[in-house]
Amino acid sequence: MVERGDKKPAEQAKEAMERARAGARLRGSGRKSADATAREQAARRQGADPTPYGRGREPATVGAEISKVVERMGWAEQIEMASVGARWEEIVGEEIARHCEVVAFDGGVLTVKASSTAWAEQLLVVSGHIRQRVNEEIGRPVVSSIKIDKPSTRSWAKGQRTVKGRGPRDTYG
Repeated sequence: MVERGDKKPAEQAKEAMERARAGARLRGSGRKSADATAREQAARRQGADPTPYGRGREPATVGAEISKVVERMGWAEQIEMASVGARWEEIVGEEIARHCEVVAFDGGVLTVKASSTAWAEQLLVVSGHIRQRVNEEIGRPVVSSIKIDKPSTRSWAKGQRTVKGRGPRDTYG
């Protein structure tokens, strides 16, 4: 047996490296490039399996990715209400849909505009039923109340300069 003092430093380093590699092989480690190691570490951080076609590496559908974006951005409620507006006739019926339309949805309040004052009063009577039907279509209670806008009244003010006050009272007399 040759003593360590008799060997050159380069030979000693080579033997130490071989011993280290043999120990690593026994522990199950193999030789990997720096890129492969970096990929594995990134995959571990993301919770995916680094091997091709392994767990977490399956291709995602476009619908699933869009659903993730919609959920992350908080657009789900607005998209659901847009679908209610698109299917308004199917939800409330042909007769009611002919005389009212969805105008806005904000903070749980669905705003509907009626075609006449009489229809606005009728919608007030059935607003609870409409709210229930909309929430059933969505699948959860999103609409808390319904605001019914009456048609706008005619304005007699013409032009930029008008006189404030009661205006002409003998027009219809």
